[in-house]
Amino acid sequence: MQDLIRIMRILRSDEGCPWDREQTHQSIRKNLIEETYEVCEAIDTEDAELLKEELGDVLLQVVFHTQMEQEQGTFDFDDVCTGICQKLILRHPHIFSDVEVNNSADVLRNWDAIKKKEKGQESFTQTLQGVSKALPALMRSTKVQQRAARAGFDYPDAAWAMKDLRSEVEELSEAITEHDKAHCTEELGDLLFSAVNVARFIGTDAEESLSLACEKFISRFEKVEALANEQGVDMKTSSINELDKLWKKAKKLATD
Repeated sequence: MQDLIRIMRILRSDEGCPWDREQTHQSIRKNLIEETYEVCEAIDTEDAELLKEELGDVLLQVVFHTQMEQEQGTFDFDDVCTGICQKLILRHPHIFSDVEVNNSADVLRNWDAIKKKEKGQESFTQTLQGVSKALPALMRSTKVQQRAARAGFDYPDAAWAMKDLRSEVEELSEAITEHDKAHCTEELGDLLFSAVNVARFIGTDAEESLSLACEKFISRFEKVEALANEQGVDMKTSSINELDKLWKKAKKLATD
């Protein structure tokens, strides 16, 4: 770890790398996001060797950002480590203190209560506002809904959530007929938010579900294109009815 910190210090020095010296938090912000997603991909593919590499890339980003702050005299890597150590100890009083818990649900309740106190959040609204705006929208929606539910603001079951989803579909349809783009944008947002709510009630992750849907679409599109090539069909000039027949055939092949 000390070697990595020293290497980054050298790269950022006057005698170091011109590119590394030029970077700011803003310029490499996207790098941290990209490296994190690559870690997720390594986890999904169950590739331990790749996971080791990608975790190193994420760690590099942590050290990179920390070095920038150390240069400004605000904090260093020891401060970062101290902060997370203190957080873990404070938020696990059932391990490091005398609090008793019966299950994971108790652990999460304690965690949320301690976090709320640490951040000085005195209302449920503040806990909703505390959800990072930089999160992917589906993930942020899930977290906002979960926190609202802890305040007692929630549907009793999935049937209610589905009823709300159908209502939002109707409202979006009405907005489309009005040819009002702003209204359509608003209603589409409500529809997606309601879909996330359904996902929460049926115990699935909206972000993961949409990712799976993307993979399924790509797989079926590949079959449609292969069928089109076999039949000498030009996809660009074919009617939607012709393409729909190919899609249904590809879908049937996928389920057989």
